[in-house]
Amino acid sequence: MTFGESIQTCFGKYADFTGRASRSEYWWWALFNLLVCLGAAMISDILYGLIALGLLLPNIAVGVRRLHDIDKSGWFLLVGLIPFVGWLVLIYWAVQEPKEPNRF
Repeated sequence: MTFGESIQTCFGKYADFTGRASRSEYWWWALFNLLVCLGAAMISDILYGLIALGLLLPNIAVGVRRLHDIDKSGWFLLVGLIPFVGWLVLIYWAVQEPKEPNRF
């Protein structure tokens, strides 16, 4: 999946928590999110807050779909709430190969 396809897919599935997201879809979306948020933060704190809020739901949705791709429940996204260790675990899972067979 290319950068543009990933962005189109994530906005098309804005609040779709079903299905699976490939590694390329997830990481291209993460890059897009980082670039947009950094650009907005350089312009204005208020603009950054609005954009971050607008991208929150698709960020959660693509994260859940990525966890589904490695055969984990989307609820495991809550592991990210654990300081430092949670983020490391989520990054580790995000780089994993897809699991087959998969219940999602």
